[in-house]
Amino acid sequence: MDRVDPSNAGSGWALRQTPPAGRVRTAIFVTAVTLGVAALVHLVRYLLLVINRSTLLNWLVAEAAALLCVVASLAAIAAVITCALVLMRWLIARRAAAFTHWGRPESRSRWALRAGTLLPPSAAMVLASTVAVVLATSSHSAGWALMAGFVVICCLPLLAAIWALVYVIELAKTEDHYARLRGVIWGWWLLWLLSSVTSVFASVTSGAQDAQGIANNTVAMIVAYLLALAAVLATAKVFEGFERKPVERPAHRWVVVADDGEDPSVSAAPVELTGAEPAA
Repeated sequence: MDRVDPSNAGSGWALRQTPPAGRVRTAIFVTAVTLGVAALVHLVRYLLLVINRSTLLNWLVAEAAALLCVVASLAAIAAVITCALVLMRWLIARRAAAFTHWGRPESRSRWALRAGTLLPPSAAMVLASTVAVVLATSSHSAGWALMAGFVVICCLPLLAAIWALVYVIELAKTEDHYARLRGVIWGWWLLWLLSSVTSVFASVTSGAQDAQGIANNTVAMIVAYLLALAAVLATAKVFEGFERKPVERPAHRWVVVADDGEDPSVSAAPVELTGAEPAA
């Protein structure tokens, strides 16, 4: 039976601050569904754009498709932000519980953990959205060289995204799970980084005004949402990898058994009958 060390009772406070596992799973599930729906809505829009090249669409259909894309995008943004906040709270509380349980001080402040996990992608998306608005309101469309320059500038904040990987690896090593979760953690981080870069590209190119540019941006949005969905599913694998081994439960269990060895100083009982000669 597992037992919690009373000397590490302080970890119980940190665990009480951790969002319930059900809430984290719900946030991940809702985010995955929202991203999938957003990708589907943009796929329908792309099909309508293809049909519109040879057949004039009813203006209600065109406006409804554009409105659905906007609503789906806003819902996806809200879901991703909510999921990120829940996971950030889980990471901070889990690290606090793990460090306390093993009698080690937390090496990162809460502000550092929050900034390292949320600030890089948030800054990149805000910058990309600003560029998209400027391009959409300009009188002429930007060339591909200028677009590429904007994408590079907007992706610069993502260079700081390495801290999210560092924080998770530190937690895995503290709990002695890194060897088991190494592939899952690195796969999650690479998918998350690729998804962020693709989302920035899709946001910057959303200012296209010609038919071909709009179609290209719609395809970019579909790819961005699918990559974001893959990143969320990878995040779920990382989360479940940690939840499979609670902080208070040791990775190895020691079972105490009775010592059935015999004392060599005690001679074995005689096998001969009483009064008989000893056996040869």
